[in-house]
Amino acid sequence: MDAYDEGPKTRPGADGPPGEPAGDGAADVGAGPEGVVSDGAVSDAPASGRAVDDDAEPDTAVRGDAEADSAVRGDLGTGDLIDPRDPGDLSAPRDPSASYDPGDPVPAPGGPGPGQIRGATAGIAALPLRSQVAAAFALAVVAVVTFVHLGMVFLHVAPSNTMTKQHGRAIDDWIYPEFEQNWKLFAPNPLQQNVSVQVRALVRTPDGISRETGWYDLSALDGEAIEGNLLPSHTQQNELRRAWDYYAGTHDSKNRPVGLRGDLSERYLRRIAVMRLAREHAGGAGAVVERIQVRSSSTNVPAPDWSEEKVSDKPVVRELPWWIVPDSDREGGLTEVSAR
Repeated sequence: MDAYDEGPKTRPGADGPPGEPAGDGAADVGAGPEGVVSDGAVSDAPASGRAVDDDAEPDTAVRGDAEADSAVRGDLGTGDLIDPRDPGDLSAPRDPSASYDPGDPVPAPGGPGPGQIRGATAGIAALPLRSQVAAAFALAVVAVVTFVHLGMVFLHVAPSNTMTKQHGRAIDDWIYPEFEQNWKLFAPNPLQQNVSVQVRALVRTPDGISRETGWYDLSALDGEAIEGNLLPSHTQQNELRRAWDYYAGTHDSKNRPVGLRGDLSERYLRRIAVMRLAREHAGGAGAVVERIQVRSSSTNVPAPDWSEEKVSDKPVVRELPWWIVPDSDREGGLTEVSAR
């Protein structure tokens, strides 16, 4: 017995919602162009062109064209079919009967990609106006500082010219001491000495007693921090060495300043020495550094075995005079000691 012979004939999507009787004349609708039931038998060729599954539920086995199209398109209207290759305006209606030939040229890239909305912006342009102004100002400041720094470095290493003669003081103030350029690596006679910088201090302890500390080998401390360290800091490698080179290049053999940078190099070296002494807790807890003395010990690098050059292996010591340490160079002033 055919499943459609018993009970009232139903035609989903015809005169009423799925599952309800079709109404008067339901037995004769099979003769129409859109009917699927005729005289109690299933038509061999449904008008919609869709195969009918005998095992499917009645609600889903047979559906009209309007309902099927709606199920395929979801919430899209009849005129909203979209060609996936077309990057045009998504709001423009599309003809559902239009066909797209696979041989048609694909539009050039530039439209929105999957998940993107046409007209959306990215980067700084997507920020609010205030944020755009702040970002543009920050980029402008970085660009100006970078341009000025590169210009100063260029003028510093360039041969003497009218610009450096007129603005030499401003260039030196910008470069020294942090950005000084050193070309000893490419000199005809590069540095061939091991230089060790040492410092000792005259400190005042919390009980008011002044005493002199021993020598602290600052270069050896830096060497211990660098040895075995895959990523040593720039400070450990270069700060102390460059400070000493800066001082030695601006003072004569009697420790008298030569040129306008002598005082600056002295203050720079003194502050580094005081900072290192404070890090090592020179004089004990609560002690205040009142004076310091810096010295260097230079030893020639031995000549290679194949060379006939003879060099001395005796260290050469250079002691600087005692320097008074102002309060601004200390991590703790005399007022802190007296308060304790």
